[in-house]
Amino acid sequence: MRPGLAAAALAAVVAGPSPAKAQPAPDAAVYSTACLPVAQRAGREAGCWITAEQSLGELPHATPLHWHLDTYPNRAAAETATGPRSTVVESLGRVWLFTVAEAGWRPAPGSVGGERVAEVGPLPVREGVRYVAQYMEGVSPPGARNIPHRHPGTEAWYNLAGRMCVETPEGRGVMGPGETSFVPEGVPHMLTSIGAEQRRSLVIVLRDASRPGSVPAHDWTPQGLCRD
Repeated sequence: MRPGLAAAALAAVVAGPSPAKAQPAPDAAVYSTACLPVAQRAGREAGCWITAEQSLGELPHATPLHWHLDTYPNRAAAETATGPRSTVVESLGRVWLFTVAEAGWRPAPGSVGGERVAEVGPLPVREGVRYVAQYMEGVSPPGARNIPHRHPGTEAWYNLAGRMCVETPEGRGVMGPGETSFVPEGVPHMLTSIGAEQRRSLVIVLRDASRPGSVPAHDWTPQGLCRD
């Protein structure tokens, strides 16, 4: 997958037949899916940190929506480029403009200094549902994995550094730096950091505002497909 291009779905980045079934390495760190507000970071680097939440209300379901990621030299420049469903976020050492909009959306005319980094989607939404865009950054050491879980909405990633592997009942998808993917609403999945470098990712969960952001997937057992 070329940097900056979104996978059509996680299944689209499953490469060939699944590896032989294997259990995760016993010494791999397991961490909760609970993400904390970035204000509670208290000097910690690794973890899942909520950097922003934006209430979006009901979204157009007939037109496919995408997550657009642009970066700017400073917050003031990013603020000039916002659209109706945009949020300015400082994350992983950069200033970002995150926007949920139709394919091909671009920042407001007249904004300067921006750079398009990625467009991820389509992100399916349902009629009559009020949505929240929850933005996060994920930082984890090699071998760390979270528990099997699912969301009441699509989860998508833009991976900045390291390598990450997402296992679902359909197989696995591996993302390196500059690559993207997503898991649709309700699909159980487990994320594992693989390789020798720390994984650093930007994340969106475009979720039903009336439901919890994440719940354990007790009805699914991963097959250990993300062992490096």
